[in-house]
This record gives sequence, C-alpha cells and structure tokens, in this order.
Amino acid sequence: MDDPLTLFDEWYAEAHRREADLPSAMTLATADAKGRVSARMVLLKQHDSDGFVFYTNLGSRKGLDLAANPYAALLFHWKSLKRQVRIEGTAALVGDDEADAYFATRDRGSMIGAWASKQSRPMAHRHALELAVAKFTAKFALGAIARPDDWSGYRLKPDSIEFWRDGRFRLHERLVFPRQQDGGWTTQRLFP
Repeated sequence: MDDPLTLFDEWYAEAHRREADLPSAMTLATADAKGRVSARMVLLKQHDSDGFVFYTNLGSRKGLDLAANPYAALLFHWKSLKRQVRIEGTAALVGDDEADAYFATRDRGSMIGAWASKQSRPMAHRHALELAVAKFTAKFALGAIARPDDWSGYRLKPDSIEFWRDGRFRLHERLVFPRQQDGGWTTQRLFP
C-alpha cells in the first residue's frame, strides 16, 4: 500500500461497520505556545486528500492552543478492531464557506449550544449555561441560525500517518507513512 489516505478510508469504513460507539471519535493533542500539552476527544467531520476536519469554539483551549501553535496530533482507537491510527501535522482554519455549510447541517440544539457556551472558560454555576441557552433559544425562535464568529473548523494536514494493528504476543504491526517534500509518501515498517 503506497497511499495512507486510501488505507485510512478502508480502516475507517470498517470501523463504521463494526465499532459500536462513535467510530469518528478521535483524540486531539495540542500544545500551547509554552509547549504545555493537552488532549481531548473530538469528532472527525470530514477527511480527504487535504486533511482531517473537526469543529470547535475558537476560544476553547484547543482553539487557543492551535492559534499559538498549529502543530497537533490525532489518534483513532477502534477497540473492537484492535487497531489505531496516529496522525501528526499542522492544523489551519477551514474557510468561512465550509464552516457555514457544516454549521447549517447541525441540529438546532447544537447550533444554539454553540452560541450559548463559552467553551473552556470559567462558569460560575450551571444555571449560567441554562440561562444562555434560554436566551439564544428565544433569540433564534424562528428562522435560520447563523454560525457564531467564534466557532469554526480546523483541517489537520498530515505530515505523518501511522497504522497500528494488534499482534499476537504483543508483536504488533506498525506501518508509518511520512510525507515527503514533494507531497508524496514513503512507507516504513516499525518494530512494535
């Protein structure tokens, strides 16, 4: 296999067939300007030859980290398949048209939640969030809900993609694809 994106498509399709819960869930690891690392789960919303896309509040910790340091890593772990995929690269904001188009596909409650939540910032009490949800529910009672300015997506363009498959006696199979200067890929097998 010469193309890691094709292999990812195959593994991802199988995960969608066999993984019981959220096959699109991935760990996103970021680091701030001082190098302090943080990781959390997000959902893959799109992937193609340009990269892997997820959405968030730009004022969240991950948004602030990526604004200061665009290098990030993704990890898919599909327990039922005994497989994982690690992706490392640079994240950049998607265009406004792309973010608007995705936002329009979200259910109404999630749209209101994007307006109401000041993700990752201190909240005095749960009631503050409930009040904000009520406020934006009333504001957007009828009609379309526009995407908030502080909510968008990131596309992580991979520099490296590693595929890991469980092996007997912990002799796992590891195949890594580093991206070359010309945009192509090479393949390396790694010791487990």
